[in-house]
Amino acid sequence: MRLVTYDYKQHRHLAVLVGEMLIIPSLIGDWPDEADGMLALIEGGPELLVRLRRLTTNAPAASRVLWDPIRVAAPIPRPRKNLMCLGWNYVDHAKESAAASKRNYKLPEYPVVFTKAVTSITGPYADIPFDARVSGQLDWEVELGVIIGTGGRGIEVKDALKHVFGYTAINDVSARDIQSRHKQFFLGKSLDESSPMGPCIVTADEIPDPQKLILRCWVNGALKQESNTELQIFDVATTISILSQSLTLEPGDIIATGTPSGVGFARTPPEFLNPGDVVECEVEGIGRLRNRIVARQKSSPA
Repeated sequence: MRLVTYDYKQHRHLAVLVGEMLIIPSLIGDWPDEADGMLALIEGGPELLVRLRRLTTNAPAASRVLWDPIRVAAPIPRPRKNLMCLGWNYVDHAKESAAASKRNYKLPEYPVVFTKAVTSITGPYADIPFDARVSGQLDWEVELGVIIGTGGRGIEVKDALKHVFGYTAINDVSARDIQSRHKQFFLGKSLDESSPMGPCIVTADEIPDPQKLILRCWVNGALKQESNTELQIFDVATTISILSQSLTLEPGDIIATGTPSGVGFARTPPEFLNPGDVVECEVEGIGRLRNRIVARQKSSPA
């Protein structure tokens, strides 16, 4: 199934994408009308997903609406916890980052893990605000996102994919000047409304092998990144297992699995996003994000 969070008639709904149409289960009358419907579905476990499949099979016309990109929100607009993210999880990106930073390259022995604030999440077609007083070095990073369905701790690699609810696409937009200034990832990865996610969550049964997906990123129509998840240093199953050794994974947790080479700061000369630019990120079998960079006139008050 392809699951979407959709704004319809001034209310936010869980929806199922079928072709160019959306089925909104809460319009059928036998489904709870919840603002955080996607999280409720994930936390409801496999039985609730089966119920949704049955409910939306041969759904009545009154529950069907035409797909409108303007109304599509991030699949999980407000996660319960920070996103867990991997850095340098592709050899080519690890090498280009080391070269750009004038560091000696060394293959990571363990995943490089950081988090992004939940307030960084934005919709798959939303504008990304640009404030030069905060950062003038916005960079793109196409990534496969993993949504945990069944929680757990101490998960073995052989069982890890059984804990996945589904997959999505993420643009891990990064403020490189802030990263450099603070000597860590968190602030530079957490600008408000800077991390598009979506356009949907594809349930795990439709992507049996997450290590065979093509990733691409374009800026103003020019291809900047193209790779395949088979080139990840730590694959999805290994990543889930390692994270679960230290902390309990919970339903709805989001893991961004790293980006391949082709990012802006590592180019010669470096390239960064500016107002008016359009960045598109695509993960095979999931869909494409499309976001315009728009100047923010002033920072919002604290």
